[in-house]
Amino acid sequence: MSFLSKKSVLEEFEKAKASKTKEWRDNLPTWCPGCGHFTGLHGLYEAAETLKIPPKDFVVVSGIGCSGRFPFFIKGFGLHGLHGRAIPIATGIKVASPDLTVVVVGGDGDGVGIGGGHFPHAARSNFNLTYILLDNSIYGLTKGQISPTSPMGMKSGTSPYGNIARPINPTTLALAYGATFVARTFSRERDMVSELITKAIQHKGFSFIHDLSPCVVFNKDVTYNSLNSVTATLPDDHDVFDRSRAMALAESTDPIYQGLFFREEIPSFDDHVQKVKDGLNQPA
Repeated sequence: MSFLSKKSVLEEFEKAKASKTKEWRDNLPTWCPGCGHFTGLHGLYEAAETLKIPPKDFVVVSGIGCSGRFPFFIKGFGLHGLHGRAIPIATGIKVASPDLTVVVVGGDGDGVGIGGGHFPHAARSNFNLTYILLDNSIYGLTKGQISPTSPMGMKSGTSPYGNIARPINPTTLALAYGATFVARTFSRERDMVSELITKAIQHKGFSFIHDLSPCVVFNKDVTYNSLNSVTATLPDDHDVFDRSRAMALAESTDPIYQGLFFREEIPSFDDHVQKVKDGLNQPA
């Protein structure tokens, strides 16, 4: 795969400002040329355009790491939160202003490392928001240390003899936690990323997307080429309403499946809150 040079990134950004998604584009993205996060950002732009979400109703919340810059690149409201605290910030925003479209963007370190304790409770509560986890299996912003999703044997500044801990699988975690929309994508698949982000935002409840987003500078183990050789689209006959089957497919490492694993429609946290409010307004 060929990567964009710095000049090409600038040229592409100038073209994009005149494209159909220009209403949602803000500052120039500052990631390294070739970073997988560009695809996730494009997917958010495409989703906002497809769903016609006004910037005044769009909120993006991020945590630490390279993905933490997302709110600066999208028109709308945004908050660059503390280490691992993007999810609780987002749930507070959604409860206070349920009419807003709230998207959480985080990385593997932010989401299943320091912020891993918030993930299960947002999923089981079924907050009506979207969580996109951009997984590059490395701490890129701090220049190359292993993360919770780094493969065993991977060498880095904090694992000079190879990583000895098994990697976490964010997709299986989401399924186990009770998320009502669970998908996995690979940033090389631009159209799939855009389509799934759009569907996730449309979903009524907690939607989770695990986006495999290679770091082209600090991670020489998990690359576009290595992922391309093991990724595959989910079988055509996959039943997205079967959580057990979704779990089995999500656990596979060869191939690593991508697509929509699971979806169900149940009352969201917002629905339950509204029901309580309605009950309080009833005459005694």
